[in-house]
Formats: sequence, C-alpha cells, structure tokens
Amino acid sequence: MPLRLPEPDQILRPLPRSGVTAGGVSAQPLAGSRHLWWNSASLLARGRATEERPAPLTGTTRLAISAPRADFCGLSLDRPRIMGILNLTPDSFSDGGRHNAPEAAVARAQEMIRDAEILDIGGESTRPGAQEVPVEEEIARTAPVIRALREAGITTPISIDTRKAAVAEAALDAGADIVNDVTALRFDPDMAALVASRGVPVVLMHSVATPETMQKHAVYEDVLWSVRDHLYERVAAALKAGIRAGNLILDPGIGFGKTTAHDLRLLRELAAFHDFGLPLLLGASRKKFIGALTGAATPAERVTGSVAVALQGAAMGAHILRVHDTRETRQALSIWQAIQGNYDEA
Repeated sequence: MPLRLPEPDQILRPLPRSGVTAGGVSAQPLAGSRHLWWNSASLLARGRATEERPAPLTGTTRLAISAPRADFCGLSLDRPRIMGILNLTPDSFSDGGRHNAPEAAVARAQEMIRDAEILDIGGESTRPGAQEVPVEEEIARTAPVIRALREAGITTPISIDTRKAAVAEAALDAGADIVNDVTALRFDPDMAALVASRGVPVVLMHSVATPETMQKHAVYEDVLWSVRDHLYERVAAALKAGIRAGNLILDPGIGFGKTTAHDLRLLRELAAFHDFGLPLLLGASRKKFIGALTGAATPAERVTGSVAVALQGAAMGAHILRVHDTRETRQALSIWQAIQGNYDEA
C-alpha cells in the first residue's frame, strides 16, 4: 500500500493480542501478522496524557496498523523472520575475530542458515566506544566473504551492516541484497542515492552521534518521542531521495545511545511504531542492558536473556529479529508460534 506518514504529534499505539480473536469487525491483524491481532489502541499526543481509543480508528490509520507489510527479499512478513549476525571484525562486542577468514565465515553462515532466513554481515563494530574503520579495510573484510558465500551456493538474503556508501556498493556488487545503516542514511551523504539507484531494501535505525561517543548523548526528554521523531524525519528523507516506501524497514536502535531504562521503555512500547505502516526490525541480541538486568557480565552469557527479548519483540509484532544465537531463537520462536495456534495436531 502507499506509505502514509503518521501524524507527527501523535502516536497511535495498538494493543497487541494473541491467540483466538474476540471476533467482530474490530479485530484486525497486527501489522500483517498471522499470530497477532488488535482491537484497541492508545492515543499518545505530544504533551498530553494517554487516552484509549476503540478500534477501528480512521480507515487510513487502521490500514497502516493492520495491513500486510511488503515482502522482504522474497520473504513474507506475516510471521517473525530471523536475521543472523555474522561479524567480520576483530573488535565486535560479542564475537569479534571468530569469523574473519572467509572459510570460517562460510562455515558459520552455513550453520546459521539452518535457522536464519537472512544473514547480516558487518565489517565495522558499532559497539559503544568503537572507532571508525577505514573504507578500504571495511570493504576488504566484507566483500570477499559475501562473494565466497554466493560462490558456496548460499542463496539466503544477505544484509550489509554499514554506514558507508562505498562499502555498501562493494557488498551489493559481491552479492548482498540489503543495506542495514545504523545511522539511517545520516553518516554518508552518498548512501541514500546509492540505495535509491540500486532499488534495495534499507534498514533505518535510530542512533545518535557516533559509536565512539553515543553513550555520552543518551539524554532524552522522552525517549519514545525522540526515537519516533528521528525515524519520522529519516523516512521522509529516504522518500525524498527516491527510495521506495516498500524498501524501508524501521529499527528503534536498542542500545545505541540509550540507557537500560531507555531500552526497556522502547521494548514495552514497540507496537507504537506500527502506525508508520512499515516493517519493524528489533536488534537487541546480547546487548549491555541484558547484562545490567541479570548480572551476565559477558555477551556470551546473555543468550537466554536475548531469547527472552526476541520473544517480547515477536509478541509486539516485530517482523525481523536480528540475533547472534539463531538456533536458540528459532527453537523458542517455534514454541511461541505453536502456542499462538499455528500447530496442527496429528
């Protein structure tokens, strides 16, 4: 459907429900989901108290919240899709240096695609405090591996996790399908034109400043409104640059210039981003807030917490779950889907 930008000074936050619907014309699918539905929403107006609104609201609003999202590289988004993270960096916060060699990367990719439907490949760490990697080095880390994956017969959609147009272009030429830009096209003035000319999907993520300094800027009057306003502006900029609405994906940027309290608020309010009418990606795997809440000091100890967050995302209608632990997430998601009613007894 044509993209309808929501009202800039109000948020219509549907209340996600699962299981058997209450029936009647008011019960609508949530963001095209086969698992979730909604029949009421809260109106969040800037500077005013939250008020409940019965559904259906206006026709265009109801359609934006309910309508199926555009297919993503041939994948329907009527259920959550798993995006597996393949880091090709020596300093990634979670698995830096483990898969740098093309052979190791191909082996890990072949393992992940048993459970993941998308691969996300990055050659520059964007963890808090990370320093910028030169373009040539980032290309050298990523493009040969993407090419090797394609030569190995892996046809799974590949996303290049980069904020630099030259890196994205080299990755697309090597066989990548998607651009995942943590700066939502802000960092490199050539990125928007590249994405538009190549006609590929792009993930627009909320972030502030740079990875090196972002945690110093984790100050918001209201984090939900700040993220919302940022994504609104970045969607408008992408459309102005000629990027098709059907190629836009939103990511609230968990852990990027945010405190634990900010991350928790966004996870609770994730459904507030559905009235853009766009797919929603959640990337919270092994993030610092999980350690802060559980005492899990290292990223490798945060697998169980990461799976719990992924299921929260699924319950809020997230379309793509970006995770390190693909097997564990797939198992949990399969059980969740069966509980929601997608299981046929023999």
